[in-house]
Order: sequence, then structure tokens, then C-alpha cells
Amino acid sequence: MPPLLLHLLLLHFFTYNSRLCFSSPQPKTLILPLKTQTLPKPSNKLSFHHNVTLTISLTVGSPPQNVTMVLDTGSELSWLHCKKTPTLTNVFNPLASKSYIPVSCSTPTCRTRTRDLSIPVSCDPKKLCHATLSYADASSLEGNLASDTFSLGSSGQPGNVFGCMDSGFSSNSEEDAKTTGLLGMNRGSLSFITQMGYPKFSYCISGRDASGVLLFGQASFPWLGPLNYTPLVQMSNPLPYFDRVAYTVQLEGIRVGGKVLSLPKSVFVPDHTGAGQTMVDSGTQFTFLLGPVYTALRNEFVLQTKPGLKLLDDPNFVFQGAMDLCFQVPMDRLNRPVLPALPAVTLMFRGAEMSVMGERLLYRVAGMVRGSNQVYCFTFGNSDLLGIEAFVIGHYHQQNVWMEFDLEKSRVGVAQCVIMDGVLGKQLNIRVGEELSSCSLLLYWWGLGYNDEEAALIWAVAMDF
Repeated sequence: MPPLLLHLLLLHFFTYNSRLCFSSPQPKTLILPLKTQTLPKPSNKLSFHHNVTLTISLTVGSPPQNVTMVLDTGSELSWLHCKKTPTLTNVFNPLASKSYIPVSCSTPTCRTRTRDLSIPVSCDPKKLCHATLSYADASSLEGNLASDTFSLGSSGQPGNVFGCMDSGFSSNSEEDAKTTGLLGMNRGSLSFITQMGYPKFSYCISGRDASGVLLFGQASFPWLGPLNYTPLVQMSNPLPYFDRVAYTVQLEGIRVGGKVLSLPKSVFVPDHTGAGQTMVDSGTQFTFLLGPVYTALRNEFVLQTKPGLKLLDDPNFVFQGAMDLCFQVPMDRLNRPVLPALPAVTLMFRGAEMSVMGERLLYRVAGMVRGSNQVYCFTFGNSDLLGIEAFVIGHYHQQNVWMEFDLEKSRVGVAQCVIMDGVLGKQLNIRVGEELSSCSLLLYWWGLGYNDEEAALIWAVAMDF
């Protein structure tokens, strides 16, 4: 496309359609780019926040500062790094924001809305609300609660409470340096989605590349088939090992190929301490199962893939400390894995299923070879090796799945969602003015990994420019 025509298209978009993009402070539906970011080599110990994260770009403060945040449905409190260090330069500067307001200890926000945080807040010497966060990899953060304006696209939310973190310990400082913070998206009162006031949100992660889309509000597209819903598990009484504000669903069984694992349903039900809940967590890469369930799945997968997959003969190797089923896989001339037909692994929930198949069942261990073969590991791990008393469904197994988190009706919905190549306006049959404004539509195509020129061209075709 000639540069002048591209500029004219973008100018037309931002002038003719400015009333569609900026007239409403909180649109009914907002759709934004979501990226899969590959970070440096992870530490030896597996963490919840793995070497691949889902990230979203937004602005915070007045005037706005650009930040990149990890999308985490397993966390409540959003936070930003607020203090530069020799290894941490991607930070939010609260002193440069006119709308930044610290939260004092005496406010209801500090005294009551923090009740679901795993570590109780405290009061610092300046009488400000002090928060401490810790994660499974022994990383920790400390800082004060504050409020400021968070803006997504054209939608700004003043007074959004978050943690302005100025100290802590990281198990992987290189990983932290790639993002500014974390966007907490669970059901707690301080989560970003709760504060924004949207009744639901959805996302689809491409299995093709590093792109994806994140949508706040109602998803109603002709190309999106009916969703199958599974209810959230509610727990009224606090239990020591049960996260009451997580997206907890009821796993009822696992099927490998056509065979359902012979396990009693009781192994999937939380016990009297709350241990054993099943959480959908976008902040975790892989899926982890409690010991007895993992062992049954591991044995059945090995049985069904013999002799097509050659086991890695190294009992001392456990990928990332939790995944002990690995294989030697030959590669073709284009450095692609040569795999036999693999049996799908289907997670069976109450009212819905999620199937993991093909290459998503295996993950290549970078830099590890055996002769002419590459080492690949099974993408289900053992929660017991992590010290986690729960089943965790990670985002690697959510690729090409439309994931809807419906807070209003307390349910999670799933449907197939394949992000395709080509002219999306025709393939997806999205018409401007139905559910998305043209502003959101352009953001949508950018979110699918198209550059400015491609997105503007597709938008122009869809608008019959």
C-alpha cells in the first residue's frame, strides 16, 4: 500500500470515526490486542509466572504512561513496578502522575476490600496501606496501595486501586524486566475486571503465532459458535487451601483418546481443607494435576503412544521441576517435529469439555538434544512437585479456545476459536455497527498480529472505503 494512501486511511479512521472511538467513557464492548511474550530462559524451579506470559499494553496516570502488564486470571491485586533498579527500568513513575493518590490505612479500601489477599495488609510509618505479595516460585513484592487512572483504548477508569511496588525479591530478574507489572483479573473486589465494572471478559490465544485478542463485555459474533458453560464452584466458608475468588470449576474426569481414566470422581473434588480445587489461570503456562490424577494420565498417555514416541531415558531429568514425561522426537529438514498421531487429552468439566491435541501435547525443551533428536516434554505436570494443592489449567492449553469469564452468571464458557490468515473481514463476517465500533474493529485486527498497514487495509475493505 502506498504510504500516502495508508496515511489517508488512518486519518479518515481517526476523524470520521472519532465519535465511535471516544464518545463513550466505557463502551459496552472493548476489544484489545493480547500478545504471547517469550521471555528469557526460565529458572530451574517452575513458577506460576512462566517463561511465556500473556501481556497487554495500556496506559496509567495523568499524563498517561505506557505500561505492559501480564494478564493473570489467578491474581486479584494489579501492581506496577514503581522504583527503578539496575536491572529494572520499565517502571511506572507515580511522581509524574497528577491523578496518583496513595491509599491510607483508615480507608474502607484498606480495611475491608483487601480481605481476600493471601497476606494481610499492614500500615507503614506514613499511615499508608502496605501490601505484600508472594508467588509459588518464592518471588515476593512489597509496596503501597494507591489509585490512579487506567486506560484501555479510549476507555479510562479513574480511581483504579493497584499496588505501587518498590521492593521485593525475584527468582528471575530478566523476566521481570520485560513487563511493568501484572493485571489481576480474578473475582476479588480489587481485581481489575471488578473495578472496571464489566460483567464478563473473554480472550482467544492463537496457536499459530504470538497474537491474541482480549475482549471486555459481550462477545456476540456470527463466527463464534455457541459456548459450552461450566459453573464456578462457590465456597462460602473460608478454607486454608481454597482460593474463594479464583475461577474455580469442577473437573470431573479426563479422557485420553476414547478412554476415560479409571478414577473416582472424589479425587477431583476439594477436600475439607479446600485442597484440590481446579483453577483456570492465564498466569500459568502449562496445566498441573494432583499426583494420583497426573500419574494415571501419564501412564495412559505412554501406553497409547507406544511405540510411536520414544521415551527419554533419563530418570533424573524433570523439565522445570514438575514435568517428568519427556520424549526424543526426530525433526524433518525444516526443523519441524516428526510426530505420530497423538491421542487427544480431554478435560471433562461439568457441562463443558476442553480438548488438548496435536503439538500442544508436547513442548520442545530448548537446547536439549539426544543424538539427532530434540527433547519434547508432555505439557501436563505434577502439582505435587510444585507444592501446589490444586489443579491448574494453564494458558498453553487454552490456545485456539474462546475463553469467556462470566462474573455476572458465575460461569466459564468455552468454544473453538481459530485465528486465521487472510482477509478477516470476509472470513469472520464482522460488520461494523453490530457489536463493535470500527475503532474496536481496527484494534481487533491489530490484536491478531497484523501491522498498521495490514490492519488499515482490512478495515478499509470492511468499511467499503
